[in-house]
Amino acid sequence: MANRTKRINALLACVLLLLGVATVPAQAQQAWPSRPVRIIVPFPGGGSTMDTVMRLVAPELSKILGQQVVIDNKPGAGTVIGVDAAAKATDGHTFVGVANSFTVNQTLVKDLPYNFGRDLQPVVLVARTPNVLAARAGLPPNSLAEFVAYAKKNPGKLSYASFGNGTTAHFAGEMFKMMAGIEMVHIPYKGQGPALTDLLAGNVDVMFGNLPDFIAHIKAGKLKAYGTTYLVRAPQAADIPTIAEQGYPGFETDSWYGLLAPAGVPKDVVDRVNAAVNKVLRETAVGGMLTERGLEVLGGGSAKFGDHLQAETAKYARIVKDAGRLPVCRSGTLVIRSEARAKASAAEKPLTMVTICRFSPNGFNASSTGPLSRPLRETRTCMPDA
Repeated sequence: MANRTKRINALLACVLLLLGVATVPAQAQQAWPSRPVRIIVPFPGGGSTMDTVMRLVAPELSKILGQQVVIDNKPGAGTVIGVDAAAKATDGHTFVGVANSFTVNQTLVKDLPYNFGRDLQPVVLVARTPNVLAARAGLPPNSLAEFVAYAKKNPGKLSYASFGNGTTAHFAGEMFKMMAGIEMVHIPYKGQGPALTDLLAGNVDVMFGNLPDFIAHIKAGKLKAYGTTYLVRAPQAADIPTIAEQGYPGFETDSWYGLLAPAGVPKDVVDRVNAAVNKVLRETAVGGMLTERGLEVLGGGSAKFGDHLQAETAKYARIVKDAGRLPVCRSGTLVIRSEARAKASAAEKPLTMVTICRFSPNGFNASSTGPLSRPLRETRTCMPDA
């Protein structure tokens, strides 16, 4: 009897142990999130579309997850600093917002401190918006065809602004230059805000920018719109023809925004956040708020976002290669010298602006010296690091 009792007790102990082990994953899953969830935004706060999108999503996401969702702005090095911080996070509660620049950096930045396939995983694609090619109000051409003809008659005398090297505005400009067979001087700024300000002031000629931030100025007559960059007309600007329909088939650029997670975050957590963000976009007022701001609400599964990232990486790799400029100095310093004249008098002595573009493992940075006004021509010299 005693032996039988021992065997029964041992059997019960084994059963309890198995039950205990079996319930650990369920308990762990129920416990997540056990602390506030952090979304790193690798752009400045208050001045980027990415920041706006994530701050609209965060409150409703907090309600669904049952924990506060905190936005943590970590700009710098072309988003590399913020993405790297997320890639190295081990708390299981950190995510990072990414945009086109994330896929651009896969080619543009040599020796990234993180590896996409190894250190990060896709969660969800949130939204996107078309770009628009806009010109200063005083530029003579009134249509895209007139603009291309004007640029060909004035090679190298027109300037186009962007909100930074390696951004969608930069690559849209390079793509259009190649397709149209024109030459323009690229003027990079530290963000869309300063670039748009100079475009409105007439200090640069044209710019590809996010349509939601340009549409009011276009309607007010402060800017001219030459075309949008979807393959079909944007619903919020149906009167503006696409660049593709004006003789440049296949020309398409946009600005998109999504979420990544560190590779160590369990799949069930990724799936839970994916479902929660999709619910925010489809079942709350956030979707309408994004639409009102000119964004296209997307959502979908993490695998779909992964496919999108792979396609975007391949696309921008081709653009960098075709442009033939940026990769040449990825491990050194690129000196860009642009001659310009003061707007007050075309007879005045030419002025010079020098842009120092520094490529390093931590990203791409640019700084400019000298006045910026009506660039005429540009020379580029690569000085490799010793």
